[in-house]
Amino acid sequence: MINYKEKLGDVRAFVFDFDGVMTDGSVWTFGDGETVRCGNIKDGFAIQYAVKKGYIIAVISGATSKSIDNRMAMLGVTQVYTGCGDKIKTYEQFLKHNNLTDNQVLFMGDDIPDYPLLQRAGVATCPADAAVEVKEIADYISIHPGGRGCVRDVIEQVLRLHGQWFHQDAVVW
Repeated sequence: MINYKEKLGDVRAFVFDFDGVMTDGSVWTFGDGETVRCGNIKDGFAIQYAVKKGYIIAVISGATSKSIDNRMAMLGVTQVYTGCGDKIKTYEQFLKHNNLTDNQVLFMGDDIPDYPLLQRAGVATCPADAAVEVKEIADYISIHPGGRGCVRDVIEQVLRLHGQWFHQDAVVW
């Protein structure tokens, strides 16, 4: 059986659930029905950095909200799939569109709706506070909970392995 670190060598794309992964799962709902979520700035930096390094980043979420679209647009993520009732169908379209195989995708999810994608992706990861059922099938469980650095954790590991993470003598921006 291939261990987690060996699987990271094939990763070319990151796919994330949104609520509970890029956020702590809290949702503020206003009187007009709009919802707002809170993201982590370090996760955001890692996402932007990975995009600049040529990695494909996508969000596949069952939720729909302008706040998700706005956050991802600010970070340079163009493949945002919200309102997904069938995450596998969306994932298959994502693979085809980007000419990727399962082995080239690291997916991070936190709850039961993410289970089928976790089973399918080449590298299945989850936040520290994911559902028990998700933790049971994850290749890697971050030490960080959702919305508190778990996204940065997996992105940084992949980029370090590929020799693409920040170096003090390199100009980043």
